[in-house]
Amino acid sequence: MSRSVLETIIGGLVLLVAGGFLIFAFNATQVTTTGGSSLWATFDNASGVSVGTDVRVAGLKVGSVTGQRVDTETFMARVDLSIIPGINLPQDSSARIVPDGLLGNIYIEIEPGGAEETLKPGERIEFTQGSVNVVDMLGRFIFSLSDAAAEGTQ
Repeated sequence: MSRSVLETIIGGLVLLVAGGFLIFAFNATQVTTTGGSSLWATFDNASGVSVGTDVRVAGLKVGSVTGQRVDTETFMARVDLSIIPGINLPQDSSARIVPDGLLGNIYIEIEPGGAEETLKPGERIEFTQGSVNVVDMLGRFIFSLSDAAAEGTQ
């Protein structure tokens, strides 16, 4: 009888610790619904972007990606964004997909423009730049060095 009580207590402690880890993980990742305005943008390459990806202005998180799909007319990636209330982006703002360091996470950086009119909920961020394939760039750089070295020896 005492062994089953001990097992029950230990099982309860394990569940309590697991619940604590879940609460910690939820708070640490700041998973929230922003409830702000919804905007969208199209990118020629949205590699690395997924639902929940940060949207930042001046390096600070102001929203997140809420959806993505292929635009069947242009065959570009349409990315839906949710921006926190109080962030009124000018209409000529631009968005680009940026890595957070050389091998870091991807986020969408919004550069506010200078227009006096602001983007309304549901409107499109027109000026965009897709993600850059770092491995492809590195390969081009290495091969351009080897081509230059080959030309210098001739």
